[in-house]
Amino acid sequence: MGLRSLPAAFVVTAALLHTPAHAQSVTKIENTVEIRCAFTTLRQSSDWYFPSGPPKALLWLQHGFAGSNDGMTDTAQRFAADGFLVFAPTLPSANIFGCTLQNLGNNTAFLGNVADVLAGGLDRSFADARARAGRPDLALPGAFVLAGHSAGGEAVPYVAQQLRARHPAAFAKVRGLILFDPVKSLAGDNLGSSLNHLANTSLPILAISSPPYTCNSGGSGTQELTEQLARPFLGVRLTTGSHIDVEGSSATGPEKLACGTPQAQNVSALQTLAKGWAGDFVSGSTTPGLYPGGDYFESLRSAGVIQPLVP
Repeated sequence: MGLRSLPAAFVVTAALLHTPAHAQSVTKIENTVEIRCAFTTLRQSSDWYFPSGPPKALLWLQHGFAGSNDGMTDTAQRFAADGFLVFAPTLPSANIFGCTLQNLGNNTAFLGNVADVLAGGLDRSFADARARAGRPDLALPGAFVLAGHSAGGEAVPYVAQQLRARHPAAFAKVRGLILFDPVKSLAGDNLGSSLNHLANTSLPILAISSPPYTCNSGGSGTQELTEQLARPFLGVRLTTGSHIDVEGSSATGPEKLACGTPQAQNVSALQTLAKGWAGDFVSGSTTPGLYPGGDYFESLRSAGVIQPLVP
């Protein structure tokens, strides 16, 4: 007897048996989002992850160079299970008009368009997603957290700075940034210039990085972060980390072969710290265990899992 001929209740039960516990309270909707590109409009794949209750904030979760939103599934589900409404778009890695995630020449106009989307261009994609999720009365949260991996970790601060310059009301909704092993583009200075401008704000910017090696361009983005922001705490380095730790169980075989398989202890630390920091950004509070001197943080340091980026 085929799966399609089974009773509905059995199919649901079978699906749950193969769904991680943290994802069973999360509704994922796949659709598209429109982003201007030169004289045309791109319709990019986008994933929405709805928590079971009212969301505490909108979290933009951006993949890295040559990646896609599928690679963010594991961590996106973790954030949504913790109460965030997660928006994870796929942005191009190649485009003849320069509409790319990583700066391959001049992608600044395109990233400005991405900022426009966050400032008011999400309505159509969100309206479709909430209707399909059975949440028609849900409004977009009034607080944003921006998070990006690799080249996405360069794009996120640049987009934040564009919001500050072009859309002050939207920038006021941004509570903090999380950079997952950010990588600086070979062209331009998007990361350095945006961090330099954001340095004179109180916006929290924290990173979770791996040791410098080929996959993160020798730790170029993390080095830029520590050089541009003179703050007492900038996040952590996973001492045995892989560049793709943020992808967790969503990492593909070729990615693991190229950059190393994420270790369970590193993925757990990354997801726990990132969720907690993002929650603190939104609440305005500080969870002591997640920072230097706190029990959880120091247990990770004592075990050799992490070291602070600022000595």
